[in-house]
Amino acid sequence: MAGKTISKLTQSRRAAGYTQASFVAAFLEEAARLGVAASLSERQLRRWERESPPPLPHPGQQAVLEAMFGVPLAEMGFDVPRHRVTVAVPISDAGEVKRRTFVADAGALAAATLVPVRPGPRIGTSDVVRLWSRLDGLYQTDHTVGSVPAMTQAGRIEGEITEALGAASYTSRIGRELQTMLAELHGHRAWYGYDSGRIDQGRAACMEALAAAQLVDNPLLQISVLETLVLLAIKAERAWEAASAVENAYQLATRAGAGHTVHLVIALRDANVATHAGDLSGARRALSRAVSHQGRADTDSEVPKWARFVGPFEVDYATADMYVRAEQPKQAVPFLRAAVRGIGGDLARNSASYRVKLAGVLLAAGEVDEACAEMGAALDASSGIASPRLLGKIRGFQRAAARVDSIAARECGERIRETVRGGTT
Repeated sequence: MAGKTISKLTQSRRAAGYTQASFVAAFLEEAARLGVAASLSERQLRRWERESPPPLPHPGQQAVLEAMFGVPLAEMGFDVPRHRVTVAVPISDAGEVKRRTFVADAGALAAATLVPVRPGPRIGTSDVVRLWSRLDGLYQTDHTVGSVPAMTQAGRIEGEITEALGAASYTSRIGRELQTMLAELHGHRAWYGYDSGRIDQGRAACMEALAAAQLVDNPLLQISVLETLVLLAIKAERAWEAASAVENAYQLATRAGAGHTVHLVIALRDANVATHAGDLSGARRALSRAVSHQGRADTDSEVPKWARFVGPFEVDYATADMYVRAEQPKQAVPFLRAAVRGIGGDLARNSASYRVKLAGVLLAAGEVDEACAEMGAALDASSGIASPRLLGKIRGFQRAAARVDSIAARECGERIRETVRGGTT
């Protein structure tokens, strides 16, 4: 027995990548954009697709359907009375019959609706889940073995996403997911620019990430980009840009109803800006806010992936940074020790970086032997981590130790030379 004939509307819907449910959702969105009082239910859509001839949509529904498919209603399989017929002619041509302009010949458009607009592969939910998993894996790669291998992985993922966006066939919901991924990926690239010392490249990636996050209307993702922009702007000696990024992040967090963890990250970046500017009173105020939000972070119902790295150790580290800026290294030491103890083992790169910072502050405080012992532990912890910023910190300690007349300092300097030459960091 021959199969049941598929209606023109069904063919058009499927070719555009919609299920019945997603089509109804897209219809309602399009009606809102057009300012047309038109609704649609799945039950009514099933009647349109099942009955022959299908029930005639009312004028508001007709306007939405024609906007969605770009063809006259009559070419979707409906029996349209003459006074409701839409013809494809220049809109400036007057006449008694209802007219509108379509982007191409109506006959060609009708045929085009029966096949996917893009001949590439279909992208569905399973593909999105797989890509999100790979994107989430970048955090672990970066934290455990450094930004260099993470950047390589990111390049491959970005290629897949941009190829899918440009050549594949997908629903509007899937397209939004892909664009959100791309925004997050640009955010990763911005961090890699910071970690590698390529500040201009990092700032450019931030601008791409911000634009992409705005297009998908994701305020939390915008905040994640702004917190990286703060660090990049400070390195670029653009204090006004860093301060503006913090202010915008606060506004977005308030508008989005963000939790305490997100506010904690912003407060820490606020402290970074104030510390860099030498505004120690402002730094103390920002750190007080950070402590307040940290104390209430366990009440957050959900924490974005990019904010899960933060914890009390970050507050301790920022407090130590404030004391270092105030040229009080001895006051910074206990906070750095607490930060080293508190940071999790899954944050290997940051853990090694904290140790290097502690070693440098101990050296500045005159505790040479202890500083060199801490640097030895840092070199052990940094083995196998490819992070230009971490390497730069180690070399900074090496230069400072070379100015100290001490056996321990000379031995430590030699070990650093061997380690760097061996390429283990």
